[in-house]
Amino acid sequence: MIQAAVLALLLDEASVRSIHEAIEARKVTCVQVVQHYLDRIEAYDDNGPALNAIITVNAHALETAAEMDRLDRAARARRPLHCIPVVLKDNFHTADMPTTGGSVTFKNLQMKEDGFVVKKLRDAGAIIVAKANLHELARAGTTVSSLGGQTKNPYDLTRTPGGSSGGTGAAIAANFGVLGTGSDTGQSIRSPSSANSLVGVRATRGLVSRAGVMPFSTTQDEAGPIVRSVEDAARMLDVMAGYDPDDPITAFSAGHIPRSYTSTLDRNGLKGARIGLLTDVIGTEPIHREVNQVLDAAVAKMTAQGATVVRVSIPKLDELTRGLNLMNLEFKAAFDSYLAGLGSISPVKNLAEFVARGEVHESMKRGLDADLAVTTGPGSPEHQQMYRRREALRQALMNVIAANKLDAILYPHQKRLVVPIGEDQADRNGVLSNSTGFPALTFPGGFSAPTATAPIGVPVGLEILGPEWSEPVLFKLAFAYEQATHVRKPPASTPPLR
Repeated sequence: MIQAAVLALLLDEASVRSIHEAIEARKVTCVQVVQHYLDRIEAYDDNGPALNAIITVNAHALETAAEMDRLDRAARARRPLHCIPVVLKDNFHTADMPTTGGSVTFKNLQMKEDGFVVKKLRDAGAIIVAKANLHELARAGTTVSSLGGQTKNPYDLTRTPGGSSGGTGAAIAANFGVLGTGSDTGQSIRSPSSANSLVGVRATRGLVSRAGVMPFSTTQDEAGPIVRSVEDAARMLDVMAGYDPDDPITAFSAGHIPRSYTSTLDRNGLKGARIGLLTDVIGTEPIHREVNQVLDAAVAKMTAQGATVVRVSIPKLDELTRGLNLMNLEFKAAFDSYLAGLGSISPVKNLAEFVARGEVHESMKRGLDADLAVTTGPGSPEHQQMYRRREALRQALMNVIAANKLDAILYPHQKRLVVPIGEDQADRNGVLSNSTGFPALTFPGGFSAPTATAPIGVPVGLEILGPEWSEPVLFKLAFAYEQATHVRKPPASTPPLR
């Protein structure tokens, strides 16, 4: 049997490519791959630093891995994610584990079949090893729930892992899996990616199906990858993207999906690029200093790699983005429709019944009461006005891109470091993507200075945004930066197993 230390060298910080190479070289079996990640979950989720990132471990994962070990090379080659351990945010439907949304009410909610994205991942050979905690019903940004409790940031156990997909973020950062899924209504893929030195992609609206994911906002919800490298994000999006008749907005993706997003990856991708540094969303207070230092260093590195970085501004951007979200107007209708679609398997029939049970985390109650009282939902004048405001922001972003001949816009995902546990997230810039439908990619920019609680510093994530269907450009730019800097470092709280 391979010793844990040897497996750690092979599998900690592993990628899709490196695992496939190790399997083909017969250095490791699929069962050993999966067991390694299960061992890390056991060692570090409830024990050790007790990250509290995982809600459910898949009892069938090793059995599935054993079946994969019996496949021949040709069969393995047809599966682009063969034997790749995946951690799902626990609002993605699965046929073999409950889908809880982090809610005590839904702790036994068992779907009859996988959701669209989960099925595509499994068909590609991925193995779902666990489902991760999230901010309850994906409604906020600190990853605390009535069922899962509070998840910790593995880089600084006194801070949150971002949210709402913070369980996935902490799990992938701590090597509980290779790939992870998140959902992003506000900034819920990109916030945990920023906070955990990861890559997260909020794709163009319509590129990835939301069917089979618990809803928050029919307009703003998106699903996407949370991973450790740009290449793995591209590989995962290759599998996730595509038309789903159960989510008709995905019809707009036709003709916009390349043969493979990995074909756009280029180590020299920054050479000749023109990137706009959006100064309006950069903090100016002392609390923003450490993030700004990382941003300045990243701009210098991009420039050294051949990019032209120009400072740009959007007139009245604060006015354009203030209070701009459709979540509160859409949640009640979306949630009621979702529960009705579940039929008899759901323990509640609508939002009113859910709230009446009183089982949610205390921090959720005020917001849910407000949503329950909403009478100006989809189709209302307020909703139509919000759509007009979204169009104004889309136009403003396209104006600055066109006027400055930009390939992408750059900014810090969060103006300050991710907050300590017990505080609400502040100063996030996710609105630029979630309120336009434009794609955004968050990637590791660097770290703050080390402290007693953050021995290698707190991760700082940078974000690039482009027009609709510009994912190939975003991948190219982020990959070039990643390869030139190799910023990511694993957290000290979850070291290799021995």
